[in-house]
Amino acid sequence: MAATQSGGIELFSGKYFAACGLGGIVSCGPTHTAVTPLDLVKCRRQVDPKIYASNISAWRSIFAKEGLRGVFFGWSPTLVGYSFQGAGKYGFYEVFKYYYGEKFFPNANKTIVYLGASASAEFLADIALCPFEAVKVRMQTTLPPYASSLRDGWSKVTAKEGMSGLYKGLQPLWGRQIPYTMVKFATFETTVNQIYNFLGKPKESYGPLQQTGVSFLGGYIAGIGCAAISHPADVMVSKLNADRQPGESGPKAMSRIYGNIGFKGLWNGLPVRIAMIGTLTAFQWLIYDSFK
Repeated sequence: MAATQSGGIELFSGKYFAACGLGGIVSCGPTHTAVTPLDLVKCRRQVDPKIYASNISAWRSIFAKEGLRGVFFGWSPTLVGYSFQGAGKYGFYEVFKYYYGEKFFPNANKTIVYLGASASAEFLADIALCPFEAVKVRMQTTLPPYASSLRDGWSKVTAKEGMSGLYKGLQPLWGRQIPYTMVKFATFETTVNQIYNFLGKPKESYGPLQQTGVSFLGGYIAGIGCAAISHPADVMVSKLNADRQPGESGPKAMSRIYGNIGFKGLWNGLPVRIAMIGTLTAFQWLIYDSFK
């Protein structure tokens, strides 16, 4: 007889995987939207390192000119895009983890299973995210803004470049997100297991508040690794969406951009991204683990 969780959902059933996808929406969409002010400044400083003297001066300048709406500029494509991505990331991760670890390779090392499942899930999730990320980056990195809203940006891109214009950053997005998610899931799963081993008792012997604390700590540690390993690709995604010339191939554009910014330029904005991703990942795992 199939195992069930306390809520009555059968483990590894379609309903279970759908619930995990819903948990991904809840954990990713609102959290990414909440850190839009960090993301806005990070993206602008990646594209133009001299635009602001510091993050604090950036927020002061934006707020003085545009108010709170300006500080959260780009929230709509962020909310929609990362909700779709969260559904795919977490929902498909549970699917692939089950099939890779339980069905196809039952004797495989668990870390290998985590890495394979997370990479497979992110590959699919990014296809859903990419159009919204393209609009978000264009909105946030151009002054005056390329568009005033998700709807406005989507219409402008598709009118000029067709649907392909929304996917021209897909390959670098995979380059950013797949390593990011592999580190995110494998580090979290491993870190949490190590914490419980250190504490000397299984997870089930601790209360909800204690389990939440472990999830938050494991998530923050995973977030620091995520930020570092994926940052060069994150810079390149921002640059490509803001500065890719019409008809220019992806490899040619990346080569030209790298020639302009160099290796050092690939690390622009890393401190703020570590703060953003560490906090973001910690809260995502806290919410998702609680939901699950």
